[in-house]
Amino acid sequence: MQKQALVVAAALFAPFAQAASEDFRWAGRLKPGQTLEVKGVNGSILAESGAGDEGAVLAEKRAHRDDPAEVEIQVVEHAGGVTICAVYPSSRWGLGRGNRCEPGEGGHLGAERNDVEVDFRVRVPEGVHFAGRTVNGGISAEDLGADVLANTVNGSVRASGRGVVRGETVNGSLFASLGRADWTGDLSYSTVNGSITVELPEDADAEVRASTVNGGISADFPLSVKGKWGPKSARGTLGRGGRQLALETVNGAIKLRTRS
Repeated sequence: MQKQALVVAAALFAPFAQAASEDFRWAGRLKPGQTLEVKGVNGSILAESGAGDEGAVLAEKRAHRDDPAEVEIQVVEHAGGVTICAVYPSSRWGLGRGNRCEPGEGGHLGAERNDVEVDFRVRVPEGVHFAGRTVNGGISAEDLGADVLANTVNGSVRASGRGVVRGETVNGSLFASLGRADWTGDLSYSTVNGSITVELPEDADAEVRASTVNGGISADFPLSVKGKWGPKSARGTLGRGGRQLALETVNGAIKLRTRS
């Protein structure tokens, strides 16, 4: 993987030709199986597939009150890939944990009433996994060439890939389309205020649990029903069963579809 690059090939950033000079740009080579991860707090994440072995990230900052320059975009290169974070100033009163950019579940990111928004646009090479995490903002990561993880709190999620796709939100709808039926372990998709739509390959096997309070449940797949399949909660076996597939919302419909 090459070092952080602040000046990159114009072709990688053709869609961002009007980006302001203070916006952040990164480009670097990634190997198939590595992960390109983007972590924010306030702002959206848009990930697109790209040709070649070079990934690219553009971060655009904006604010009404606070200074965008206070938010630092940090790059952490590691054996598993690269993690890029929007790191806000730590607590002005020295309380709590300091903000740190680390891969995966590590580190800590918070904004503490800072109104700077950082929108990320990401170019993901074929065969490279993508992970997008934010708090206040939607995530779109569609038609990627490997596994996808998309987690937010306040915003919708649309994610699809040739690998295993995981997603979660609280306030927003969730759409996930998996390209592989041979995932390992259990899968769960959840929100509180929003619908859930999950697309699976035709040969997927799972024990399905689905529940909603205000919304219906529907499935394209033939399911061997366990107990009562109703409009608010359902349990059934998909294919040969085995792994758990859980779908849960409060205010919204749940749809289980065949991936076309």
